[in-house]
Amino acid sequence: MGAFMIIQADITDPEKFMEYAKRAPAMIEKYGGRYRCMRGKVEQLEGKPDNRKIVVSEWPSMEAAQTFWNSDEYAELKQVREGAVEVDVNLVEITGD
Repeated sequence: MGAFMIIQADITDPEKFMEYAKRAPAMIEKYGGRYRCMRGKVEQLEGKPDNRKIVVSEWPSMEAAQTFWNSDEYAELKQVREGAVEVDVNLVEITGD
């Protein structure tokens, strides 16, 4: 089954973050993922206000997303964003039709 990686991000240093943002899409594609939503309009329907950016990528499986996330290549790229963004990341299995 497929999976969604859902990232909520508070970018604290946009200039520094741009280097990460330039390199991440190609790496995500290389590992089989694709962006489903990125920097889109967000409308709060319920709950506490949350102004963080939301990025959703789709993966062919939980394992594929975990392979990407745990790769040495991505570990190096995560260091590029160090100090430029605070993130919460969830991996959610797609269930149902």
